[in-house]
Amino acid sequence: MTVLLSLLFAANTLAFLAMWWDKRLARLDRRRIPENTLLLFALCGGGVGGWLGMKQFRHKTQHWRFSLGLPVIALLQIGLLAYFMI
Repeated sequence: MTVLLSLLFAANTLAFLAMWWDKRLARLDRRRIPENTLLLFALCGGGVGGWLGMKQFRHKTQHWRFSLGLPVIALLQIGLLAYFMI
């Protein structure tokens, strides 16, 4: 169980930092991280980190794939984690 929680922590940290980095690149008018890559980070266990990053940095909040998708992914991941921990 410790390994799973460590992997989830790492995935969520990666997703959070990816949202921060993409926002930074957007402000610098540089080449950005593709949206599908950001969503893939969320799907691979980083749903909560991606959602928190979106809210914290006010990034991708107007895109329905993120404003709807990230909360759904995060809630599903939380539910699955709770189910398997019981």
